[in-house]
Amino acid sequence: MQSLNDIRSTFLGYFEKQGHEVVPSSPLVPRNDPTLMFANSGMVQFKNLFTGVETRDYKRATTAQKCVRAGGKHNDLDNVGYTARHHTFFEMMGNFSFGDYFKSEAIPFAWELVTRELDIDPKRLLVTVYHTDDEAAEIWKKTGVPEDRIIRIATNDNFWMMGPTGPCGPCTEIFFDHGDKYWGGPPGSPEEDGDRFVEIWNLVFMQYEQFEDGSRRELAAQSIDTGMGIERVAALLQGTNDNYSTDLIRSLIEASADVTSTDPDGPGKTHHRVIADHLRSTSFLIADGVMPSNDGRGYVLRRIMRRAMRHAHMLGSKDPVMHRLVPALVRQMGAAYPELVRAQPLIEETLKLEETRFKQTLDRGLKLLDEELVSLPAGASLPGATAFKLYDTYGFPLDLTQDALRERERTVDTDGFDAAMAEQKAKARAAWAGTGESADLAIWFEIADQHGATDFLGYDTETAEGQMLTLVRDGAEVEALEAGETGWVVLNQTPFYGESGGQVGDTGFLRRLEDEHDMAEVSDTQKMGGGKITAHQVTVRQGRFARGDAVALEVDHKRRGMIRANHSATHLLHEALRRALGPHVAQRGSLNAPDRLRFDFSHAKALTADEIAQVETEVNAFIRQNAPVTTRIMTPDDARAIGAQALFGEKYGDEVRVVSMGELAGSGKGADGKTYSLELCGGTHVRQTGDIGTFALTSESASAAGVRRIEALTGEAAMAELRGRDHALSQIEGLLKAHGPDAVARVAALLDERRRLDNEVAQLRRDLAMAGGPGEGPELREVGGVPFVAQVLSGVQGKDLPPLIDEHKARLGSGAVLLIADTGGKVAVAAGVTEDLTGNVSAVDLVKAAVEALGGKGGGGRPDLAQGGAKDASAADAAIKAAEAVLAG
Repeated sequence: MQSLNDIRSTFLGYFEKQGHEVVPSSPLVPRNDPTLMFANSGMVQFKNLFTGVETRDYKRATTAQKCVRAGGKHNDLDNVGYTARHHTFFEMMGNFSFGDYFKSEAIPFAWELVTRELDIDPKRLLVTVYHTDDEAAEIWKKTGVPEDRIIRIATNDNFWMMGPTGPCGPCTEIFFDHGDKYWGGPPGSPEEDGDRFVEIWNLVFMQYEQFEDGSRRELAAQSIDTGMGIERVAALLQGTNDNYSTDLIRSLIEASADVTSTDPDGPGKTHHRVIADHLRSTSFLIADGVMPSNDGRGYVLRRIMRRAMRHAHMLGSKDPVMHRLVPALVRQMGAAYPELVRAQPLIEETLKLEETRFKQTLDRGLKLLDEELVSLPAGASLPGATAFKLYDTYGFPLDLTQDALRERERTVDTDGFDAAMAEQKAKARAAWAGTGESADLAIWFEIADQHGATDFLGYDTETAEGQMLTLVRDGAEVEALEAGETGWVVLNQTPFYGESGGQVGDTGFLRRLEDEHDMAEVSDTQKMGGGKITAHQVTVRQGRFARGDAVALEVDHKRRGMIRANHSATHLLHEALRRALGPHVAQRGSLNAPDRLRFDFSHAKALTADEIAQVETEVNAFIRQNAPVTTRIMTPDDARAIGAQALFGEKYGDEVRVVSMGELAGSGKGADGKTYSLELCGGTHVRQTGDIGTFALTSESASAAGVRRIEALTGEAAMAELRGRDHALSQIEGLLKAHGPDAVARVAALLDERRRLDNEVAQLRRDLAMAGGPGEGPELREVGGVPFVAQVLSGVQGKDLPPLIDEHKARLGSGAVLLIADTGGKVAVAAGVTEDLTGNVSAVDLVKAAVEALGGKGGGGRPDLAQGGAKDASAADAAIKAAEAVLAG
C-alpha cells in the first residue's frame, strides 16, 4: 500500500526528474494575493510568475502546497466531518510551467505519472476537456486514452479564469471510477454529483488573456498550472472512496480515539473525523504565524479550534485534549513540513490555553442553549436575540450555536442575530461619542464597522500585497488619490505596523500592481477605529490610486530593523532596571523610534554611575547571548501568572502576545524560572537578541515626579556613542598625565558644581513659571465643567514641563492643564489631567489638538500626562482654544 507520504515523494520526485524545481510550500497566509484569506491552491505563490510581474531562475516547478479552505468564498468548514472529501486543510500537488512547455508535454506527464509511477489502472480513468479544445482531445488520444473516455464539457467547469480580466484558458481533468458499488455518473451526466467518479487531477492551460470588453487573445508565454489533491489519490490507491480512511488521517483519528478513550468507528465517528481534520489546519496555521483572535484570520483559526474542541467535549473529554494530538501529527507530517517541528511547542501551548479557557465557555453556553430550547416549539428556529445573548453575554459564538443546533435539526434566526448586533454597535457608538474623542475620528469607526479589522502580516514579513478598501482625504472617504495628493489608505492586509505601545508607525512605499510606476510614499501608519484598522498616510508620487486597487506594499526595511532593535532593547532595559533598582520599577512610557529609544519608569531618585554601568553592562550581556526572541499567545491572567510585565499604554483584550527574550542559567531566577525578560507586547521585535547589536545608555534624567527617563541607542549609533566615550576617556587620561593626580579631584568638583547649578536653574525656571510675571501667571478657568489652567511659557525647556504639570495638578486637586513652552526654534507642549477625570478626558487628546493648531503633528503619552512638539508658537492662543474645544466635548 502506498502511504500518503510515499505518494507525495513519488509526485515530487517524478517532476524533479523532468527538470522541475522542487519548491517548498508557501505559507498559508498569502503574501502576494490580497484577495485570499488563506492559500487555497498550489498556484497562489506563483501568481506573479504567471502574470509576468516576477521572474525566477527556473521555468518549471513542482510543489506540495498546504491549503486551507475555511474562510471567505472558499469555505468548506460546515461540511467537514460529514462528507468523505471535505477538509479545512488539504495538500495540493502540482507541476507548473512558466512559458516553457504546454499541452503537448503536460498531458503525457500527467498520464505517465498516474498510470506508471502511481500504477493506477488506466481502464478506471477518464478525462474531460473543454468542448472547443480539440488540441487537448487529440493529445489525449495520442497518449492512449480511448475516445469514448474523453468527455467534452461545454460549461465553465472546464474553463479557468484568474479574474474578470487577465490570464485564462481551458482545463482538462482526470477522473477515477470507484466502481458501480457507489452511486453516480460520469462528469457531464445528471448523476455527476455522486461518489462513483471522483476528480483527481486538473490541468489548466493558461492560453489566453481576457480583456474588459470580453475579447481574448493568445498569450505570448503560455503556461501550465496543475493541481492534484493528494488525499483523493491516497484514497483510491488504498482501496477506499473515503479520504478519512487513508493512512495519515486514519492515524490522527486513532490518536483522537486514544486520548478520549472512545471507539474510532463507534457512535463518535464524526467527532473524530472533525478533530483529525481540524488538528491539521489549526496546527499549520499556528506554525505559519496565525494566532487565535476575534478578527480576520485569527478569528477563522479560533472558529476551527473551537469546533474541534466542542466535538472533543461531545466525546466526553473533561480535560483539554487537542494539544495531546500534536505529536501524532508531527510524526506523520514533520518530515515533509519542518515548520511543524519547529513550532510544536508553540502549537501545543496555544491549543492547551485555548481549550482550557474554552471549556468554561462551552459548558456554560451549552447549558444555556439547552434551557432555551426547552421552551421552543419542535423544529422552531432559535431566536436571533437569544443567539446574540449567548454570544454577547456568555462568549458563545454564533457559528458554534449553529453547529450545536445542527445535530438537533434546528437553525438560528440569523437576521434577528444581525439586528441585535447592529443595535449593540449603535449603543457602543453613542457611548464612545461621549468620551471626549475628536468628532472627526468617527469616520474610522464607520470604516472599521464596514470592512472589519486589518490583517497585520508584519510579524514575519515586510513585503506583501493588499487591496485598497477605502481612501480618506480631509476627513472624508474618497474614490481615489491623484498624483501630488496626500491622504489615508486602508487595506485588507498589511505588513506596516501602526503606531502603538510606544513603537512608531512604519514608513515605506505602495505600488499599483497593474502599473508598478504608480507609486505612493507611506509617511506614517496609525491604528484607527479603536485599534481595529490600520491607516497608511500616503502621498501619491506618481499615478493614481483608487478604491479596489491591488497594490504591492514594502516597509522601509532598514528603518523597521532599527525600530525592532530599539524595541527589543527596551524590554532588556526594563528587566535590567528591575534587577538593579528593585521590583518597584514599572514602565511609565516609552518611545521606540528608528534613531533612539526612550524609557520612562517609576523610581524616586537619580541613578548612580555604578547603577547606570550595571544596567548597560547587563543589557549588552544578554544581547551577546544571541538567544531567540519568542512570542506566545496567552490570556492576560495566565501571562501575569508567570510574571509577564505589562507595557504601559497597551489595551489588553482576551489574548495578549507574550514576548520572551534572554535565557537564564539555573532556575528560579526569571519570572517563569528560565527566561530573562517576559513582557506583554504587540510590537515587532528582532529574531535573536544579537540582532540588536550594541546598547549604549546616553542619558538619565527626571521625567516627572517619581518618574525617571532613560534615553539610549542601539546598533551603529550605539557603537558611535561608545567610540566617542573611548575618545573622551583617552583625552582625560592625557590631561591626567599632564596635570597630575589632583586633576581628577578638580574635574569631579567642577562636574558636581555644574550639575548643582543646572538643577538650581531648572528649579528657578519652574518657580518662575508657576508664579508668572505681571499678567503672565497661570489663569484658572472652567471649561465643560472642568477646572482648566493654560499657560504659555518662555525660558523653560521641554523636559521641565512634566514636573510643572504635576505641580499644577497638585494645586488644582481636580482639573486639566495645558503648557506651551517656546524654547527658541521649537515649541514644547504638555498636558495633564488629574486621575479623577481621565475617564472623561485624556491628556493625549488635549496635546494632539494643541499641537495640530500649532502646525505640528502627533503627540502622545498617557491619559494623565502627554507631550508633543511643534515649530511655531505664534498660534498659542489657537492651541489653547483647540484644547478647550476638546474639554467642552
